[in-house]
This record gives sequence, structure tokens and C-alpha cells, in this order.
Amino acid sequence: MNRYVLAVLVRNQFGVLNRVTSMFRRRQFNISSLVVSETESSLYSRIHVTFDGEEVAEQQLVNQLYKLPDICSIKELDTAHTVSCELLLIKMKNDPEQREDIRAAAEAFGARTVDYSKESIVFQLCDDTRRIDDFVDLMRDYTILEICRTGAVSLEKGSSTIRKATNL
Repeated sequence: MNRYVLAVLVRNQFGVLNRVTSMFRRRQFNISSLVVSETESSLYSRIHVTFDGEEVAEQQLVNQLYKLPDICSIKELDTAHTVSCELLLIKMKNDPEQREDIRAAAEAFGARTVDYSKESIVFQLCDDTRRIDDFVDLMRDYTILEICRTGAVSLEKGSSTIRKATNL
């Protein structure tokens, strides 16, 4: 199986996200990351989807997505030619015996302390998915109380944009 990352520019309309994700469901793709937000124009939204599948099925999916009326453009993103980032918030138990080890690990990864109480510490880390996975794996040696991740977002390097493909 291959991992794919698609950026989908859509009209910012009610129900578009449901129609797009239904296309993935019908083709039995498991979405591992989904991020949706308005773009520089409130008329459009960008859907960023990370999923695993076979190449032939992925191409069929893209062809079917283009048939949806609110799809403006689709770009498959290559990690070698993109800038990517994901946000992690992780709440750790503030155990006095492990506090310094936890803080040292967070500092090594560049995580910021965004909340501190007697019972817990919340760290924020903005990095690529692989580094966030590594940080979470390291924190599993301690008591993780809660994790929240945004999913990765990406933009192509250079002057190429998703809008240039559609002349919007």
C-alpha cells in the first residue's frame, strides 16, 4: 500500500465535505488525516486528505472526485516538494518523580509548555508528522492523559499553487 496526500480545492458550500468523504468511504479508503479550512478567499475551502491505498484505486478516486460539482482542483502532494506541518497538544501527568525527564524530552523536541498545573502539563509541538510520532512514542514511557492532533497540512514549495491548475 502507498500513502497519498491530496489537496482538494472546493467551493465553500454546505455538504461538500460530506460528498468528498463519502467518495473515500465508497472506495474503502481509510483516511488517516483530514484537515479542512477556508482559503485566502471565503468562496473556497481546501481539504487536505492523507490516506493509504493502491495506485490504480487512487487514480480512480481522483477521477471520481473531479465529477463532483463543487470540486475546483485536486493536487497530489509529494512530500519531497512540499512544506508540511502538524500540530500536537499532549497532556502529561505532572508526576514529580518524572517531571524533569518529561520536560527534558519536550525541550529536546522543541515542544512548548502551554499549560502547567499541579496535576498535569500540556505541551504544544508543531512539526512534521514523523517527528510528532517520535515525540508521542517517547512520551508513552510516561503517563499520557490526553492527545489532540490536527493532522498534517501542506503547501507545495515554489510558486506553484492549487489555484493555478484551475485559473481561478
